[in-house]
Amino acid sequence: MDSEDLTLKILTEELRLYKPPHSIPIQQSGSDSEPARRKPNRAAVLICLFQGENGDLHVILTKRSSTLSSHSGEVSLPGGKREEGDADDIETAMREAKEEIGLDPSLVNPVTVLEPFVNKRGMIVVPVVGILSDKKAFVPAPNASEVEAVFDTPLEMFLKDENRRAEEREWMGDKYLLHYFDYEAENERYVIWALTAGILIRTASIVYQRPPAFLERKPKFWSRIVN
Repeated sequence: MDSEDLTLKILTEELRLYKPPHSIPIQQSGSDSEPARRKPNRAAVLICLFQGENGDLHVILTKRSSTLSSHSGEVSLPGGKREEGDADDIETAMREAKEEIGLDPSLVNPVTVLEPFVNKRGMIVVPVVGILSDKKAFVPAPNASEVEAVFDTPLEMFLKDENRRAEEREWMGDKYLLHYFDYEAENERYVIWALTAGILIRTASIVYQRPPAFLERKPKFWSRIVN
């Protein structure tokens, strides 16, 4: 077994042991007297990790199409809304990654599911971590209607203070920091921010077992109870 295979094997074993905290109860909308409750909107994103040429871990990201009605032109993780036929969040993330960027699920080894994030609109977003052992086997085939570009960044970047800036925001009396990470790949400049940045900060903290080198101050609504 070469060093690359060994590194990914150790990472896989460590992540399989990760247990997300159970402090985020997800409740349905409506009152207790409501006879029928609607299921909350739920989505899953794939945090696809692989070992780069320098031996460091990288994560696959996309730039959304500028023609999309929401979050157009923004950087995001492959993923989307859960469909009725999906067995679980892992299947949602894998299916969406295949539809968006042509990533064959057989190439990815899903190793853990992180605690969910909740956006301002009440959408529950579940991060699924997967390991791509053979990066060369993946040839990106972006769906032009959804994805403008596919690229990757070092995961550890989201723990460093370099190429990072932050803005203070407020929502319903809660002041928080919105982080922006600037990254350049193949002469293109990308900005990773908001929920995507938050998920990657969390992922990097778990993988490298250390907190970020900056004040995070996450918005409370990311982990709020959905009433």
